[in-house]
Amino acid sequence: MTTEPAARTATGRGLTTGTLVAGLLAVCLAQIGLAIPATLNGLFQSNLRPVGSQLTWISDAFLLPVAVLELTFGLLGDLFGRKRLLVGGASLLAVGELVSATASGIHQLWAGQSLAGLGAAALFPTSLAILAAGTTSPAQRARVIAMWAALLSTGGFLAPLLGGITATYGSWRWSFVVVTAIAAASAAVSALFAVNSSAPGGRSLDVAGQLTIGLGLFSLLYAIIQGPTDGWASPSIVIAFVLAAVFLAAFVLAEKRAKSPLLRLDLFRNRAFAVASVVAVVGMFAFLGTAYAVSIRLGPVQDQAPMRTALAFVLLNGITLVMLPLTERLLTTAAPGLLLGAGLLLIAAGDYWAATLPITDSTFTSLILPLGLVGLGFAITVSSITATAVNTVPVHLAGMASATTNLLRDFGFTLGPAVIGAVALSRAANNFSDSLHDSALPAALKGAGTAVLEEGGPLAVNGASTASPKLADLHPLALDALGHGYSIGFIVCGSAALLSALLALITLHSRTTPHADPTER
Repeated sequence: MTTEPAARTATGRGLTTGTLVAGLLAVCLAQIGLAIPATLNGLFQSNLRPVGSQLTWISDAFLLPVAVLELTFGLLGDLFGRKRLLVGGASLLAVGELVSATASGIHQLWAGQSLAGLGAAALFPTSLAILAAGTTSPAQRARVIAMWAALLSTGGFLAPLLGGITATYGSWRWSFVVVTAIAAASAAVSALFAVNSSAPGGRSLDVAGQLTIGLGLFSLLYAIIQGPTDGWASPSIVIAFVLAAVFLAAFVLAEKRAKSPLLRLDLFRNRAFAVASVVAVVGMFAFLGTAYAVSIRLGPVQDQAPMRTALAFVLLNGITLVMLPLTERLLTTAAPGLLLGAGLLLIAAGDYWAATLPITDSTFTSLILPLGLVGLGFAITVSSITATAVNTVPVHLAGMASATTNLLRDFGFTLGPAVIGAVALSRAANNFSDSLHDSALPAALKGAGTAVLEEGGPLAVNGASTASPKLADLHPLALDALGHGYSIGFIVCGSAALLSALLALITLHSRTTPHADPTER
């Protein structure tokens, strides 16, 4: 077909410095936007007074469009050129962060984060695809993937520092203003210096596939996030789970019948790609679930300073930068199963350790080793997942492979706050209710505690009992219940990482190298 030589011509110049800088800046920006809300949860709780699941929706308002639309944006980049998406995605993210910075309430903040998430949905797959398309050898590809993963973590490293500094010396709103400026700079760099590439390959938009996967993922996440608030057996939650199953099944059928599918299901015939896809969801759920649990523990629960949360996130994300030279070498020399398994085992060990820390321990030193283990594990895992998935497909499918890998990774990220928030808050609400019932507190105080619990959940009880002397006797009960709830959250994350590690170690035995088109094998 005539499109294939065009695709090769677009990448034949090799990877220019301008394209490299534009792609790396774009993924760093997208990750900053993704990570910012988690670092500010304590301030959102105290300033905007979210109730029930509203705090979780701040993070997932950004993550949901990322998870739902990454496949489509990966396809759009292949069809119409990746440079356009880098510029457009950064511009849209800038608009969303500006809306968030001027938010007068929780609903405007949701709207702003949703717009920013749309921009990030374009940046995540496009940044990797435009870099991979410019490489000319497996070794160069491995080096670029390691750099891309390092800048991904750089965004996660910079976001908490940005949030901590602006919150300490100004307002959480300034965090979004700074991200707006970074997004404008990214759009300008991409427009001026990036070299365009594409790989149309006879593909076209898959409307049925996008609609079914979008509705399926939204229904599933809605059910998970709203379950603790509305009740797991409530009609709206049951219907949401049923719709999720129906739409996701419809997506598989649509992709099997589509002439130009959004996702080529035959990619999953490759064992390395299939395993990396599963690990991308479960392993990245474990990592961001851990990060979310840490942000809630330090912020809304312990009411620690924003800079303390920032330092915790530096531990979780900064190690990837230090590990870059070693990671780059390991990607070309070590078996993918060993890398994935080792990284995930470290995440599991850190989570199990964090689960043992009492909620009354507010010292930062107790978090250094467990969070350091999780950060080290993430540094190894995130690069290994991407390399295993992208290197196992033909170069002209790099856009689809990177979009699929990003979709699954970020779907795992989206599940992190949703599932851990649901598990921890449900458990905390039950524990607080039982403890309150069995306590010797006056009946009037018990009634007040029950009312606050029903109105806003255990985090609201914790905040109200800290702020009001009349409710102060409720604070130890709320603190203990939340500590127990988020300890269970750490255990869930650790167990997910452990299962992913075993899957990788058992099924991936050899080094991953690029294969021919799976439809031609």
